[in-house]
Amino acid sequence: MDRESALSILRLYLTNHNLIKHSLATEACMKGLASRLGGDELKWGLCGLLHDIDYEVVRGNMKMHGIEGARILKEHGFDEEICNAVLSHNDVHGISPYSLMAKALFCVDPLTGLIVAATLVLPSKSINDLKCENLLNRFKEKNFAKGAKREIISKCKEYLDMDLYEFFSICLEATKLIGKDLGL
Repeated sequence: MDRESALSILRLYLTNHNLIKHSLATEACMKGLASRLGGDELKWGLCGLLHDIDYEVVRGNMKMHGIEGARILKEHGFDEEICNAVLSHNDVHGISPYSLMAKALFCVDPLTGLIVAATLVLPSKSINDLKCENLLNRFKEKNFAKGAKREIISKCKEYLDMDLYEFFSICLEATKLIGKDLGL
């Protein structure tokens, strides 16, 4: 499936502007990681773009989030690897991600929120002014962007064989490429 078709499907299920921006940021990070890790950039990007497709459908019921998303994506003909990545990205289910793409999605999902929050506290509020060092410092502040689960982000070492600096750098640079689309 091409990206425009996937984006049309996403918009059938998601209307919240901030959720769509989160999906776009996750897509960008996943494409950046695919490039670095030898994955299929289109496939990894689609996985990131669609990972929260069910968020409004389940109305915040985290016990169903991911389960419903995988079902929706199967109905739309997405392959099993993408469906399983969407299912396992929600740590509530306790399902360990098995593919490299699924592991990347698991780690990236909370990082996008940290990137946005770190950008918004800059005087310029411009992602182009955010440096990896700033992001690392914000990561260490446990009371900053509390929803960005540090234990999940930190899995990048185990799951992707990347230290935080490399992981953050790849995702930050990828997000900067779409900063305008994110309003940053």
